[in-house]
Amino acid sequence: MNDNDLTKAILNVFKKELGSLGDILPSKLLSSITKKISPEIEGLVEKSGYVTKSKYESLERLAQELEKRIIDLEKSL
Repeated sequence: MNDNDLTKAILNVFKKELGSLGDILPSKLLSSITKKISPEIEGLVEKSGYVTKSKYESLERLAQELEKRIIDLEKSL
């Protein structure tokens, strides 16, 4: 589950707990809530020993680029 899916799930729980009041909340308010809780969710996920999907993909891409550079350096020796 990526960080955006997790944020959406938490917002859905939030709406459900508010009941009918959740249906009349302005979308601007929900967008603001999303922007504020996303970093908090990411922090909680990382404290649990996990990283977000986007961070994992960035680190994986960086590792692949470094591996390619090492291979190229070894070939030039």
